[in-house]
Amino acid sequence: MIDRMKRRSFLTGLAAMGVTYGMGARAGAVSAVGSGKQENLKITKVEILQLTGKNKKKALYLKVHTNGGPAGLYGPIDNEAAIFVDRFFKRSLIGQNPLAYEAYWDKMFRASRHSRGSHYIMALSAIDNALWDLRGRIFGLPVYRLLGGSRSKVRAYASCLGFSQEPSALRAKAQELKRQGYRHQKWFVRDRGPKFGPEGVEEDVKVVRLLREAVGDDVDLMFDAFWQWDLQYALAWTRRAEQYNPRWIEEPFQTANLDAFIELSRETSIPVATGEHFYGRWDVHKFLKAGAIMVVQADPEWCGGVSELVKICTLASVHGANVIPHGHSLHAAMHVVASQPIEVCPLVEYLIRKMSSYYNFEKHQLRPVDGILELPDRPGFGIELDESKIADIRPVSWRQS
Repeated sequence: MIDRMKRRSFLTGLAAMGVTYGMGARAGAVSAVGSGKQENLKITKVEILQLTGKNKKKALYLKVHTNGGPAGLYGPIDNEAAIFVDRFFKRSLIGQNPLAYEAYWDKMFRASRHSRGSHYIMALSAIDNALWDLRGRIFGLPVYRLLGGSRSKVRAYASCLGFSQEPSALRAKAQELKRQGYRHQKWFVRDRGPKFGPEGVEEDVKVVRLLREAVGDDVDLMFDAFWQWDLQYALAWTRRAEQYNPRWIEEPFQTANLDAFIELSRETSIPVATGEHFYGRWDVHKFLKAGAIMVVQADPEWCGGVSELVKICTLASVHGANVIPHGHSLHAAMHVVASQPIEVCPLVEYLIRKMSSYYNFEKHQLRPVDGILELPDRPGFGIELDESKIADIRPVSWRQS
């Protein structure tokens, strides 16, 4: 284990795997751009690195190496995505020009009859995001600048999964978050549903009322039903909740139930949101064309990566809808949001509890100040690993023999 190794040996081992710290990535990027060899860049190796902390926590990061020196780094990535990257994508990446991302994305999307869903598109998302980080390092620019963005800060909303809804605790937490500068808060009404009948509706509306009384009218309140409702329950809740002016109701149904989304959107003034399990622009187009939602929550870790999320933003702009990415992770989401007009992408989700430890292995923790996230000026996504928190780092594989 690394604890028993001298620091120099540890860093030497990391360097051998292409894991760099500090300003090394920026220096490599400037060198690559200055050399004029971008057209000859080729991907030479793809690694899935398992990081184990001194606290025994683990995380997976995707590393894409090139013959020109720079390497792309992205993570943490989901286990399911890592397995598919290892088994189906690694070989196809070798020899590719990392700047030709559109051609590669299209080729791999067409390569499988199952590409429009689940773990396959999650793996393609991980690759796409790592390639965006690599391009940022090649050109010495953060991803949001490569995408044409000018916003160096984005507003985050407080996503309150896991907090108590006991009335006094609910009020206290909402007021605390308001004092911290969160002008937008999302709370979860997922513990009841149709089997609780009218009493369940009343309890879920009570949550809305208590929160509105706690924070006043100058804080946006959003609610996530976590797929737990049916249409009648949702209609009953929206009729009673409208008076408290929620900014949206999220995922009242399974995303597969398009008709229920259409009907609910027709019957309520509360905007309806969904999309964390959209797997590409085609799913989004179907919902927007039908008038089923006004808030698209596509996740760049799952929907096809940065490249696809940018296309989804273009679709949404045509329909006058917002894109506010699901906040399962932050790097890709905040860079895309910062690259788009605020009328299209006004917010990024910040899961208060999850994000407190999610980027445990990184030097630069993403923490809102007064409800604002600042974009890094480092190349790519600005990810730098923190050697002081890593006990072991090694490539892992699930390749079948």
